[in-house]
Amino acid sequence: MSFADLGLSDELLRAVGDTGYTEPTPIQASAIPPVLMMRDIIGVAQTGTGKTASFVLPMIDILAQGRSRARMPRSLILEPTRELAAQVAENFEIYGKYHKLSMALLIGGVQMGDQVKALEKGVDVLIATPGRLMDLFGRGKILLTGCSMLVIDEADRMLDMGFIPDIEEICTKLPAQRQTLLFSATMPAPIKKLADRFLTNPKTIEVARPATTNTNITQWVVPVKGPSFEKRKMLRTLLAREDVRNAIVFCNRKTTVRELNKSLKEHGISSGEIHGDMDQPARVAELEKFKRGEVDILVASDVAARGLDVKGVSHVFNYDAPWHPDDYVHRIGRTGRGGATGIAYTFVGPDDVENIENIEKLTGQKIPRIEALPEAAAVVAETPRGERPRREKRRERVVDEQPPVAAEPERRTRRVPSARAGHPAERPVEDAPRAERPVEDAPRAERPVEEAPRRERGRRERDETRGRADDRGRNDGRGRDDGRGRHEERGRDSGRDRAPAPTITAVEDGAWNGPIPEFLRVALTS
Repeated sequence: MSFADLGLSDELLRAVGDTGYTEPTPIQASAIPPVLMMRDIIGVAQTGTGKTASFVLPMIDILAQGRSRARMPRSLILEPTRELAAQVAENFEIYGKYHKLSMALLIGGVQMGDQVKALEKGVDVLIATPGRLMDLFGRGKILLTGCSMLVIDEADRMLDMGFIPDIEEICTKLPAQRQTLLFSATMPAPIKKLADRFLTNPKTIEVARPATTNTNITQWVVPVKGPSFEKRKMLRTLLAREDVRNAIVFCNRKTTVRELNKSLKEHGISSGEIHGDMDQPARVAELEKFKRGEVDILVASDVAARGLDVKGVSHVFNYDAPWHPDDYVHRIGRTGRGGATGIAYTFVGPDDVENIENIEKLTGQKIPRIEALPEAAAVVAETPRGERPRREKRRERVVDEQPPVAAEPERRTRRVPSARAGHPAERPVEDAPRAERPVEDAPRAERPVEEAPRRERGRRERDETRGRADDRGRNDGRGRDDGRGRHEERGRDSGRDRAPAPTITAVEDGAWNGPIPEFLRVALTS
């Protein structure tokens, strides 16, 4: 079967011929005729099978008749990511070059002014991500009442990214009488529910069992037992061992993308990176470098896993096993496209065992394991300082030094002043709660002070001034008032043990028998 057998116009066949394609893929051959007949379509096909052309080609012929109006697009294509939206726009430019159709691209990360100007002129095809479309709609910059054709692409990815509520709201703002095309690599229950609600008597086209991987892709699982620097070493080994023309390396985290790209460059490997923290111009520029062959390795997060059609990708490396099994199908689908063959390696560490089991359960196939490569031992080029596993070793040492949980309370020692200044002594102090300590080990403020009857005190105690000072001394637990504390501290032996002041009951022989000066009024110590 050729494209001419599908009922496409001569102008469109001419544009397809310019690309070098002569025969449609199974999804294209099955979907294009019913789309031209204005039927609603549910297309289930694995990534890399030509889903984009299966709706772009018939849309161009359908929209060839008619005229666009300001702020009222005639058709709408919803894409989950900026990259995929730009990919679809590129397909429209290639296949619609002999048609006079206008197009606008609404994606985040770029200035909104140019997009608004394009909408005001009127567009035939509006390609948008849900977030930016809802933003412009809320500002009153766009009307969807004139949209007669809706395409929901990568519906399962929309589900993963949480766009289903936005899509439902968008569908309610479109005319009830419209043609709706829904394409997805998998068909989970929420997507089936969405299709039942918004599609009318759809024709289901399934060219491959859901979640199956491309048979043209050779898949391998590479067990990696060591820390992250072992993964980097294994990746460099495979890049040197394989005939890698260009490859995409997928990571789960944006920080891993940046660190891995830096490591590859330090080892003289031509690489670039693309992840969600980059603004749209930077992401487009990096992707164009990869397409032109200026960089051989593209390190990417899952933002690049869906819909990117880069010709000639020979290898895909899952540096991290994907958390979601569906992402595995889309990641490795970046190679083996258009009938070509490809190779996919997935690194699996101790923490990734469950992930790979879920992937094999979803795809229904056991991925063969490849044992440690003998070449890995040869790649002993000195590891950069940044890759040495210092952090891992330190963490292991700390864990080993943890005391046993059931260990007895440790008796710690505390330095206390000895009888001679300058000679500290150590004595064990129990780690018991304060309430359980004996009185003699309790702080001075908590020690009981025996109050002697006033009539039993000596002549000095009957002095009113001295009585007040003694009361203050006992109350604050220091035997002196605050005004003389610093002066007396210098005069006393700081190394002497502190003990409760004894109660004075009589005047000792030989002691001063007159009034005591203020600077000598101190508590006697034992």
